[in-house]
Amino acid sequence: MQPTILIVDDEKHTRDGLRRLLDDDYDTYVAEDIAGAMGVLEREQIDVLITDLRLAGDDGMQLIERALKLPHRPICIMMTAYGSVDTAVEAMKRGAYDFVTKPLNLDKLEMLVARALGSRRIEQENRTLKQQVDERYGLENIIGESPVLREVLDTVRQVAPSSANVLIDGESGTGKELAAHAIHNLSRRSKAKFVTVHCAALSPTLLESELFGHERGAFTGAHERRIGRFEQANGGTIFLDEIGEIDQSTQVKLLRVISEERAFERVGGNQLLKADVRLIAATNKELEKLVKEGRFRDDLYFRLNVVHITMPPLRDRKEDIPLLVRNFLRHFCRVNEKPLLEFTADAANSLLTYDWPGNVRELRTAVEHGVVMASGGEITLRELPMAVRQAVGGNLPGSATAAQGFSERSSPLDIHTTERKLITQALASTKGNITAAAKKLGISRRTLHRKINEMNNEKAQFGSGDGTEAIAG
Repeated sequence: MQPTILIVDDEKHTRDGLRRLLDDDYDTYVAEDIAGAMGVLEREQIDVLITDLRLAGDDGMQLIERALKLPHRPICIMMTAYGSVDTAVEAMKRGAYDFVTKPLNLDKLEMLVARALGSRRIEQENRTLKQQVDERYGLENIIGESPVLREVLDTVRQVAPSSANVLIDGESGTGKELAAHAIHNLSRRSKAKFVTVHCAALSPTLLESELFGHERGAFTGAHERRIGRFEQANGGTIFLDEIGEIDQSTQVKLLRVISEERAFERVGGNQLLKADVRLIAATNKELEKLVKEGRFRDDLYFRLNVVHITMPPLRDRKEDIPLLVRNFLRHFCRVNEKPLLEFTADAANSLLTYDWPGNVRELRTAVEHGVVMASGGEITLRELPMAVRQAVGGNLPGSATAAQGFSERSSPLDIHTTERKLITQALASTKGNITAAAKKLGISRRTLHRKINEMNNEKAQFGSGDGTEAIAG
């Protein structure tokens, strides 16, 4: 589909001449006054509006103002025989992309239209990309309804509008970077850059250069000046993943840049630079322990740890597994061009009972593996990764109830019922031994206690002899 252009001029020979010039490459429309132009603009999606400043008693400036209030805003180019700096400035103030003077230089006008459309295309691509990023990293994409996750999401919402530094810890695969993105996207800095640095992937020398940049000749191979990530993130957010891996020397320089001074120097330079950056750090290590061991500066730790968020491991929120699985299932069935699949009872049971040391990332991979390997309308146990298949051995028997939670037709009630059924079976099979039942379910003893308390608070009615009466008090 060709771009559309509307030419507005009260001189017929100008309108017709421009139409002939542009007709081969664009869908062109013409009008002689504001009323006619607005009729076209309201009826058609015009990409470029080329209008004369003087329109038989009308003002082309007014046309631009009205055109830019429409849902589909055209790029506006002003034509004037009264070319002056004042006219150009006024046209730009009212939203014009550029202006040309009469008599027209047709080659220049064609180039101006092409450049304007190129700018529009880049803007649209950037908006689409930002929308895709927002959709991928929005808070709604941290999936789950468990109380422990809801508490995390409440903290994210509370801290996001502030300027506070945030420390996110948790095991690998729990979604630390996803939470960091969500904080940025909900903050006042959301229109600025979100810059990520994976600290564990770089040596101390390279990490310092990555963070703060370097001057030409600072070290072997530094053939030109490099702008560091803090400069790139100015006005936005920098996310330092695996911050527990940085060495003492870099810790000192990092402390300086996140203090009130907000200052740093490039490697090999002596110019003092400043950056307005919000810092979010993540680690799967216990930073407090590293502080006690003298491997991490306590002053840096306190600067980072203004707000502390712990991403819960999947084994502590197993009630979220059905929701996550259904989400991943839809995605991977779509990208692999397969009809929406379902899990058999034993396959669903293995997903619920497996310990998930790799957390949500490992679960996502397991669902993708199942979708790719499935040859029929169902994903069976043998189509899951070996580690997940082995989770069934010695654990709870499969049941149709377990599989229901992974179906698109299931409701939150199905998932709640599935969880209650599994807890009931685990307690029954261990004769009410909470520690053994928690191990069998692949969750912590504390989590099992919490879940049973929630059920008691909801006045859940467990069948007699299922083992739950052992902890009813």
